[in-house]
Amino acid sequence: MMKQSKYTQGLGLVFNALTFSAEAHKRQRRKDSEATPYINHPIEVANLLVTCGVTDPITLAAALLHDTVEDCGVTRAQLASRFGEEVANTVMEVTDDKSLPKLRRKRLQTTQTRFKSERARQIKLSDKTCNLRDVASNPPKDWDLARRSKYFEHSAAVVNTIRHTSPTLAAQFDAVYKRRLELTA
Repeated sequence: MMKQSKYTQGLGLVFNALTFSAEAHKRQRRKDSEATPYINHPIEVANLLVTCGVTDPITLAAALLHDTVEDCGVTRAQLASRFGEEVANTVMEVTDDKSLPKLRRKRLQTTQTRFKSERARQIKLSDKTCNLRDVASNPPKDWDLARRSKYFEHSAAVVNTIRHTSPTLAAQFDAVYKRRLELTA
């Protein structure tokens, strides 16, 4: 049997995560007017990371899996068993505790994200950027201008605590954030 290179092992981890995430999210749709398949979101988050120079397979796998615990009922133990402790730990760092009230979860994002690992901060930067793109171009059907503006402001508050993590990712966020002016025009 041929020994796999680190590159091949890393690529295998990323594709394994993509397959798992696609299966976990297969019945989910985004809340936009087109009801976009949910799996597009984790793919966009991972793709933005790659576009901005992130090549670490653990980060990319965790990006693809970042909503599986929160939205699909996947457990940390399942992630650790299939993808290893580093991936599971990173996913858990970016997972909100849904048992907490929404306002508390948002406050924790703003106050605690800066203390997360570099991998988790990179994923959070990419996730916030991709979510903002969606809210700007194809928002959930029931989100009025005030709710979209509030989302932009909350996202900026989180990103401002971690922008030092990746100036390239922060610049991507800033470019999308500037579109908030279009919302009020």
